[in-house]
Amino acid sequence: MSSTRIQIFDTTLRDGEQVPGCKLNTNQKLELAEALEALGVDVIEAGFPISSPGDFASVEEISKLIKNATVCGLSRSVEKDIEAAAAALKYAKHPRIHTGIGTSESHIRYKFKSTPEQILERAVAAVKYAKQFVEDVEFYAEDAGRTDNVYLARVIEAVVAAGATVLNIPDTTGYCLPEEYGAKIAYLRDNVKGIEKATLSTHCHNDLGLATANSIAGVQSGARQVECTINGIGERAGNTALEEVVMILKQHPHLNFETGINSRLLSRTSQLVSEKMGVLIQPNKAIVGSNAFAHSSGIHQDGVIKKRETYEIIDPMDVGVDHSSIVLTARSGRAALAFKARQIGFELTKNELDSVYEQFLSLADAKKEVQEDDLCQLLEKNSIHAA
Repeated sequence: MSSTRIQIFDTTLRDGEQVPGCKLNTNQKLELAEALEALGVDVIEAGFPISSPGDFASVEEISKLIKNATVCGLSRSVEKDIEAAAAALKYAKHPRIHTGIGTSESHIRYKFKSTPEQILERAVAAVKYAKQFVEDVEFYAEDAGRTDNVYLARVIEAVVAAGATVLNIPDTTGYCLPEEYGAKIAYLRDNVKGIEKATLSTHCHNDLGLATANSIAGVQSGARQVECTINGIGERAGNTALEEVVMILKQHPHLNFETGINSRLLSRTSQLVSEKMGVLIQPNKAIVGSNAFAHSSGIHQDGVIKKRETYEIIDPMDVGVDHSSIVLTARSGRAALAFKARQIGFELTKNELDSVYEQFLSLADAKKEVQEDDLCQLLEKNSIHAA
């Protein structure tokens, strides 16, 4: 059975940049956009053109640079926003305007001080206006996660009729549980007339740590585009992490989904985004954290040394990491000590290993982590020499 292609929509340069202190200049955005295209993303959301002259210029320059990916500009359901997005995208080979409006009761009553009917009319008008500039128009129903499904389906059906090509169903506040979000996507798939004319898209936030799980649930229920960021960077607790979605789909081939991402570039791209945005990657971050392929427990180390797959479900090389790490700590066993000694040129006999092991544990208790230089000094102190 051939796998179904999932489009990867990267919003690192738009939603990801909304993190306080992460403002990028145009040259930095161009460097990251080039890296994202090399990675294989299908859509690059380059910015929010109406928001500032700098953002407009960045979207315009990215549009000139990118050759294969779709370049997307965000707008509200306001004509001036849509005009600015269209102008910034005029050089793009594959332009997309991403427009929309909040649809939850909270947004309608308190943010817009409006009515459901007026919001529906504004949604349709925005899509129709955007269609005058580009063929590819994505509509977002902000706070769809907390929007009544029956009303949401009405809005989505109306914008599909107006010409929307992609339908973004955001869990803007990260509130949904995976089964709830998946059911919402399934409801739209089954109840919106003309839904086959457009692509359902997920856009999940991580306020409760469920962004990736919700995105996968959405895909399993009919979404064919996932909106995400490198390292999961984004507003508040962040967005769905691109690397997590890609590797989940890759490591579970029975799901029959695939992406166009070159996973071997994930680690490199992750580091580049971290460097340019000035946001450190948490060590225990899935896929790209420094500890993702590091082992310090003696039981785990012994298993990995004997057969890597014992504790690693991903080959580090598949994400661009050249090897697993055995970290020597007070929890390390003899197998790990012998393995690390061998790596630096010492082939220990059983007696030699036994004679230095207790000293090693004392050193590890004092230093927390024993480095290669420390180990070399310990072995030489015991008159054990490299082969």
